[in-house]
Amino acid sequence: MRYLPKSDFERREMLGACGVSQPEELFAHLPEAARLGRPLNLAPGISEYEIVQYFRDRAAENGNGFACFLGAGVYNHYRPVLVDTVVSRGEFLTSYTPYQAEIAQGTLTTIFEFQTMICQLTGMDVANASMYDGSTAVPEAAMMAVRATGKGRVLVARSVHPEYREVLLTYAKNQGMPVEEFGYDPETGTLDLEDLERKMDDFTAAVIVQTPNFFGIADQVKEAARIAHGRGALLVVVFTEAVSLGILEPPAEADIVAGELQSFAISPSYGGPYAGIIATREKYIRQMPGRLVGQSVDSRGNRAFCLTLATREQHIRREKATSNICTNQALIALMATVFMTVYGKQGLRELAEQNLAKAHYLAGKVKPRFSGPFFNEFVVKVGAVEDLNKQLLKKKIIGGLPLGRFYPELADSVLLCATEMTRRADMDVVADTILRAATPTEVTA
Repeated sequence: MRYLPKSDFERREMLGACGVSQPEELFAHLPEAARLGRPLNLAPGISEYEIVQYFRDRAAENGNGFACFLGAGVYNHYRPVLVDTVVSRGEFLTSYTPYQAEIAQGTLTTIFEFQTMICQLTGMDVANASMYDGSTAVPEAAMMAVRATGKGRVLVARSVHPEYREVLLTYAKNQGMPVEEFGYDPETGTLDLEDLERKMDDFTAAVIVQTPNFFGIADQVKEAARIAHGRGALLVVVFTEAVSLGILEPPAEADIVAGELQSFAISPSYGGPYAGIIATREKYIRQMPGRLVGQSVDSRGNRAFCLTLATREQHIRREKATSNICTNQALIALMATVFMTVYGKQGLRELAEQNLAKAHYLAGKVKPRFSGPFFNEFVVKVGAVEDLNKQLLKKKIIGGLPLGRFYPELADSVLLCATEMTRRADMDVVADTILRAATPTEVTA
């Protein structure tokens, strides 16, 4: 009854109330060709115990207990147990959009604190109440730049996450927003600034760069800002590894920051749901998509919160809206808020330092392909990437990301990531396997 709440008797009662005797009669008005005409090909029902065991077996097949060196936008970080304790409370788990401020002060408070912390991390003046994820925050930032500048063209670095660039192109297609890519330096892995300068023109609304970029390298934000601002464009800085903000200088030269908070206690969860952000300078606040919670006082002078800005189709005329109808991940953003509260400024810095140290320990045993400074992931030339990962899998290690899928010129390279969860023993195994697989000219200790 827990999973099949309607008994046969109840079904007969419902059919009788509708004036029919068989469920098929409910669909008699549909053409024969549109009806399946047979039961769904589903296995018979099983008990709750068997269901639990089934998922345990599938989890074991998916690498339960395996070490993981995958990064590339989704990172394996520790999740404090307090996070789930807080977000599982009914006040948060079942809450809806906080339109009625008088009964949603708790939710509004957490969103306000979230916005405040994001501003502190990014060096921006204002932040919204989160986006779907980092990939959708990027095109929203690009369209925001187009509205703010009155220009229509966007330049995006090839070192920005390739899937983020794909989402950008999908949005741009029906927006009539031309998007062009510029390259990266094959030696350092940082921005090819000469290529950026060649492609800049007076019609460019935004230059989009990422730091740490897809190769894990801390990129040249100040130089990109100089070039973009020199032609009247806005600089959009993207991040996928939020932990890096604990140690890297905030991208204060940016006009808009778009990013992903998965690293802040949000489980990989087969790809989501996640929480993205957009933060910007105050002068662009009216072009920012999504919601903004503000602080005020109530009739008694007490601190109070409300939706200060909500430029969505639900609230204003469609042609004036700056975002679609649902651009908030409040519950997932709350996870990130609890994470930031638990760690604090010093804790986040120490966590970032651990990530930096782990990755550089591994990189010290193998030669990174690029010479640029990196945070917790880096590229290594290994030759046959799939063969290497198969060898590692036999040792209960999930290897790095083969880059040939996104960068044909790097088909012989792998992107490796090490976080605070990575053990030294596993890093030694990975390094030894790489060294054994590579020729002396490819990798040196």
